[in-house]
Amino acid sequence: MNRRNFLSLTGTLTGGSLLLPNFLFSYGFQKNLIIGEQCLVFVQLNGGNDGLNTFIPFDDPLYYDLRPKIAITKDDVISKTKGMGFHPSLAGFAQMQQNGDLSVIQNVGYPEPNRSHFRSQEIWQTATDSNKYINEGWLGRYLDLQCVTHTPTAGINIDSIDNLSLKGDSPNSITVKDPDRFKIKKQKEETGVLSENSSLDFVRKVANSVLEGSDEIQKALTQSTTEISYPKTALGKNLEWIGRLIKGNLNSKVYYTSQGGYDTHDNQLAIQGNKFKELDGAIYSFYQDLKQANLLQNVTIVVFSEFGRRVKDNGNGTDHGTAAPMFVIGGQNRGKVIGNNPNLADLSQGDLKYQIDFRSVYSSLLKEKMAFDYQKIGIKNAPLQGLF
Repeated sequence: MNRRNFLSLTGTLTGGSLLLPNFLFSYGFQKNLIIGEQCLVFVQLNGGNDGLNTFIPFDDPLYYDLRPKIAITKDDVISKTKGMGFHPSLAGFAQMQQNGDLSVIQNVGYPEPNRSHFRSQEIWQTATDSNKYINEGWLGRYLDLQCVTHTPTAGINIDSIDNLSLKGDSPNSITVKDPDRFKIKKQKEETGVLSENSSLDFVRKVANSVLEGSDEIQKALTQSTTEISYPKTALGKNLEWIGRLIKGNLNSKVYYTSQGGYDTHDNQLAIQGNKFKELDGAIYSFYQDLKQANLLQNVTIVVFSEFGRRVKDNGNGTDHGTAAPMFVIGGQNRGKVIGNNPNLADLSQGDLKYQIDFRSVYSSLLKEKMAFDYQKIGIKNAPLQGLF
């Protein structure tokens, strides 16, 4: 069994107790993650969120000409500045921006964009060119260089499925759906004899590290509480758990979670509005939680989607597009709007032309927040200026 396949068995625990025999716990575990104060939290909006109806060019007549059925009216746009403003369901985003804690990065994408959900997500998660394919994610490659040996809690993915971003050569991350139920118990067995097989030794070491990961997560949860009220939504609960783990000193470098439902080919106004209410409530509660704990300066939250939507509506919705805004919250970002407003008069096959390569954002996160040389994991794009 290869390492990656074994990780899918040991590193993905979706709730309940996993019983493992004692012989898998014979190898010791060493904490070897390079611990620092900073961590990154990623919230991925699956389905291709419509950026033009998120951070809205309300002052551009073309926006209303091209979207007669789904445009957000000027009166409904909130926190207007320099011809742009937020969707009315994103009042928390607007408040964070006014507080100087949220940066908007406009027109983010990559060359030769792919409009397939799966493939575009893969490009974002591996940080490679659109015509290249690799098996390791950009964060997994980063953790490979940060961890001396298996460190299962270096990256935490709160989800029911693994995330390619966190996959590396070594199993330095855990996917867990319900941290409250992520508990591993030893099962007594008749023999504790070790195999001399090196592959089996690897299996034992990984299993032992997962046991330690379970213990570390439970320890962090017992050392923290939720001080504010989070919305009772899936994303709200996921971010509440991440907040608990950060406050409980788990010291993971990367946290990841996602929200689905953004593939709005029809009924977009209602669907996106409801999704934004969930997103805004969860993110703003997380923001307040970290701020109250005096941890916001140590935590950088990144909100993004695999692509935007087409500029012209298809009636009551939009089809797959290209560039869209990213949002960076906390981590002592400068609270700016970076990049030009979307140019709706200069399109590429009906889509926005990207201005900022998403990998330049990654470079900035690694360099400025993690003190890491992004070139070591194959990212060539220079850091985005003005973010931190």
